[in-house]
Amino acid sequence: MNLKGVLEGILFVVGDDGVTIKELLDILNIDLDSLKSLILELKNDYESSNRGVRLSILGDAFKLTTKKEHKEYYQKLLVNEDSNNLSQAALETLAIIAYNEPITRVQIDEIRGVATAPMVRKLVAKGLIKECGKSDLPGRPILYKTTNEFLDYFNMEKLADLPNIDNVVSKEDEIDLYDSRYQEEII
Repeated sequence: MNLKGVLEGILFVVGDDGVTIKELLDILNIDLDSLKSLILELKNDYESSNRGVRLSILGDAFKLTTKKEHKEYYQKLLVNEDSNNLSQAALETLAIIAYNEPITRVQIDEIRGVATAPMVRKLVAKGLIKECGKSDLPGRPILYKTTNEFLDYFNMEKLADLPNIDNVVSKEDEIDLYDSRYQEEII
């Protein structure tokens, strides 16, 4: 088994959350010296100029990050006019933030049911949301809220112009799929 490849895959899967030494020891079932050697070998592979990511140690977690020397290209991606349309995931994330601000990323994740860290970063880069302080929750996570650019993008003067969420979907408006004309035919 190529443990360096497995380590690289683990780093890809954990994404922004990163992975600790203890977690890697448990997952790979190897001793600390072997793990350190494996990490150093992978880190050296990524230091090559023909690689776009690096192995970073942030806090007590290892994660893959982009190289700072390529920053100008990543910024072009985020501000490209062709990519200025918001995806469904971006719209859902923005709605959660707008209706619940200030809100932490973990709270957004809980409401959406999926990890939103990359989406939150993209929305911050686009200027539609911003950090607005720290929560009193354990770990003091960052709080996010919408910006004036968000209001401009959606042609609103203030957040109060958002539709009342109670009026968007009510129990009376829900469709009973069993009584719907769009039933599947039973053969």
